[in-house]
Amino acid sequence: MSFNAVQALKAKGHDLGHATEAQLSAIATLSEAEVAVLNSLKERLEGEVTAHVEEPTGVIVW
Repeated sequence: MSFNAVQALKAKGHDLGHATEAQLSAIATLSEAEVAVLNSLKERLEGEVTAHVEEPTGVIVW
């Protein structure tokens, strides 16, 4: 069974619902190591980074 980058990313909670066919095709070429990096970044951003909202403009600053 070959590696499926799109499914591997979706399984970790990446929202690819708005990706175009061209974008999905590019994502599908990612290696297991590249997907592991993306998943690691997602986990760290979700766990450690919080957004700050400036009032009254509603601008989000990371």
